[in-house]
Amino acid sequence: MMHNSINMDHHWLPFTNNKLFHKEPQIFARAEGVRYWTPEGNEILDGASGLFCCPAGHGRREIADAVHAQLLELDYSPHFQRAAPVSFALAERLAAILPDGIDRVFFGSSGSEAVDSAMKIAIAYHRAKGDAQRTRFVSRSWAYHGVNLGGTSLAGMVGNRREYSGITCDVVHMRHTWNEDQRFTRGQPETGAELAEDLADLCRTYGGETIAAVFVEPIAGSIGTIVPPVGYLKRLREIADENGILLIFDEVITGFGRTGSAFASQEFAVTPDIITMAKALTNGSVPMSAVAVKTEIQQAVLDAITADRPELMHGYTYSAHPVACAAALATLDIYEKDGLFARSKALSQTFLDGVFGLRNLPQVADLRGYGMMSGIQLKPGSVPGEKGSIIQRLLFKEGLHLKATGDALIFAPAFVSSEKDIGRMLEVLQKVLGRADH
Repeated sequence: MMHNSINMDHHWLPFTNNKLFHKEPQIFARAEGVRYWTPEGNEILDGASGLFCCPAGHGRREIADAVHAQLLELDYSPHFQRAAPVSFALAERLAAILPDGIDRVFFGSSGSEAVDSAMKIAIAYHRAKGDAQRTRFVSRSWAYHGVNLGGTSLAGMVGNRREYSGITCDVVHMRHTWNEDQRFTRGQPETGAELAEDLADLCRTYGGETIAAVFVEPIAGSIGTIVPPVGYLKRLREIADENGILLIFDEVITGFGRTGSAFASQEFAVTPDIITMAKALTNGSVPMSAVAVKTEIQQAVLDAITADRPELMHGYTYSAHPVACAAALATLDIYEKDGLFARSKALSQTFLDGVFGLRNLPQVADLRGYGMMSGIQLKPGSVPGEKGSIIQRLLFKEGLHLKATGDALIFAPAFVSSEKDIGRMLEVLQKVLGRADH
C-alpha cells in the first residue's frame, strides 16, 4: 500500500510535529531483522532498535508463536484478586536476572506506568514504616521518566513539563552530569562524581526526612546518552542510605543488555532499591512494563495492612496481561538462547569505534557512548531542536532510522546487528553529517 492512499486525518501522532508529518509523511509498513520498509518498498536500517525496545531484531517468530498460543489459551485475565500462571512464571524469570535481593515484581503496560507505580510504591513503603511525611521526590535536570503525571513531574527536559506545571507533584532537581570537559568522552567520564553531592544539598535544604526517593536513569537516555561519571552512582547510593531515601533506577532504556549486562545497575555495580523496566522486556512486541523492588519493600507494605483490603491501592486493567507475559517469556528465552547480552558486550567496541569515527564531521558537536547506545550531539541550528528534526528526516530519506531529541541523535542498534549492518548505518551517518549545508 502506498502511503498516499492512507487517510491520515484522524490519528493524532504522539511527540510529533503533526503539520510537518502530514506535509511529508515518513511511514514504516514492514519490519524484519534490523530493517524497516516503507509502503513504497524502500529499505530503512533500524539504528534505534525501534525506540530502544527491539534488541533481538524485528519479526521474531518465537515471540509471535508464543503470543498466538497464549491468545488461544487465555487471552485476558484480570489480576485484581485473580491471577494467571504465566504472570508468576515471568516474575520468577525476571527475579533470576535482576540484582540480588530485588525480586518482587509489579507489572504495567508502559515505562510511564512503571515510573508512576514506583512513585506510589515508594510512598506506600514509607507510610508503612511510619514515615508518612516522606512525600517529596528528587530527579535530575535533563531527566526523562515517561509522560504520566508522576513522570512529568520528575522530568528534567523543559519541553516535557513546561506546559503542565499546574498538575505536577512535589519534585526537586539535581544537576545533570554533563559538562564541556566531557566532550568526546567514550564510556564513563573520570570527573564529575562530586555532582552526586547535589542530593546531600537537597537533603539539607528540604530535610532528608521529607524525601521519599531519588530517581535516576543510570545512563540518561532520551536526552542523548549522558553516561554517569565514575563513582557518581555509588555516591548517590551512599547519600540515599544516610538519609533513609529510596534509590530508584529507571532502566526502561538500559535494561535487558543495552549496557552489556542484564541491567545497568549490575554493569555499574550499584544496587538500587527499585528498578523500572519496559521496552525490551517484550522486545517491543507487546506493550509491557515492570517495577522490581527489594523483598523488604513489598514485605513492609504487606505487613502494614491487617484489614481485608488490597495492601497497595494501585493497579491497571492490563497489569500482567497474559499475552504480554507470554511475549516477555519468549523474549527472555531468545536473550538466553542467543546469548544477546554477551553479544551486546562483544559488539560494543566495534560499534563505539564507528561512532567515535564521526568526530570531525561538520555537524558533530559531541559524541558519547557506552555499551550499545550512543549520543551524537549536533551543532545547533537557528533555534534549539531545529537541527535534530532536519537531520532525523534526512537520515530517513537516506535509509536510516534514528531517534532525535532536540539536537541530539540517539544511535542504539539491535544486538543482532552484524558488523556489516552497523558499517552501513555509519556510512549513512557519515554522508548526512558530513555535509556542512544543513
